[in-house]
Amino acid sequence: MTAEARTAVVTGASSGIGAATARALAAAGYHVVLTARRKDRIEALAAELPNAEAYALDVTDRAAVDAFAADLGRHPSVDVLVNNAGGALGAEPVATGDPADWRTMYEVNVLGVLHMTQALLPALTASGDGTVVVLSSTAGHGTYEGGGGYVAAKHGAHVIAETLRLELCGEPVRVIEVAPGMVKTDEFATTRFRGDTDKAAKVYAGVDQPLSAEDVADTIAWAITRPSHVNVDLLVVRPRAQASNSKVHRTG
Repeated sequence: MTAEARTAVVTGASSGIGAATARALAAAGYHVVLTARRKDRIEALAAELPNAEAYALDVTDRAAVDAFAADLGRHPSVDVLVNNAGGALGAEPVATGDPADWRTMYEVNVLGVLHMTQALLPALTASGDGTVVVLSSTAGHGTYEGGGGYVAAKHGAHVIAETLRLELCGEPVRVIEVAPGMVKTDEFATTRFRGDTDKAAKVYAGVDQPLSAEDVADTIAWAITRPSHVNVDLLVVRPRAQASNSKVHRTG
C-alpha cells in the first residue's frame, strides 16, 4: 500500500515533536489524524497540511480513546500510531516530589500509551502492515537527579514498547521506540517548571544546538518509512553536545 493510502495517528500533535511529526508524515504522503487536547491548535495545523484531520482527544480518558478508535473505522485502514503525548512536571528530588505530579506523568506517559495502543492495535494488525511508535526518552534508559517521576514514567513507556514487541512477534505490526535526549521546544521545559521561563532557559544555556522538534520528527518519519520487514527496535538520538543525561558540553 502506498503512503498516500495509509493513515497515521499522531498523539500530542498540538505542538513540539508531535506537530513536527505530523508535518513530516504528511509530507511523506500519509493521511494524518492529529490528536491533542487543544482543539484549536490541531485544527489550525490540519488546515495547513495537504491531507490531515483534527480530533480533540485526551489520551488519559479511556472512554474517549475508545470512541476515537471506533470513529477511525471510517478509514480504509489504520496503519501507524505515533504515541507522542507526554511530558514532565517538576524537578524535585524523590524525597520531596509531589505524588500528584508523578500520577499525572504516569497517566499520560504510560497509561496514555497503553490506552491508545490497546484501542488501535486490532486495526493496526488488520492493516497487514501496522506500526506502533512509542516516543520515550533517554530518561527511560538512565536516571538523573531531580527527574525521578519523569524517569519512572519514561521507563514505563520503554517497557511497554519492549514487551509489546515480544508479544507481537509473528504479527504484521512493527514496534519502534524513539528515545530523544535534549530537545529544545517551545513548551517542554516551560511546562516542567510551571511557566518559569528563566528556569526553562537554563536547561539549554550554553548548549550548542540542542535537538529541535524537527530533528526528532525526521528520525521518527525515517523509522516509519523503512521497508516493512525492517524494524528499528530502539533509536536513541541526542545532540552532539550531549553524551549522556548528566554530561552536556556547555560554552561560556
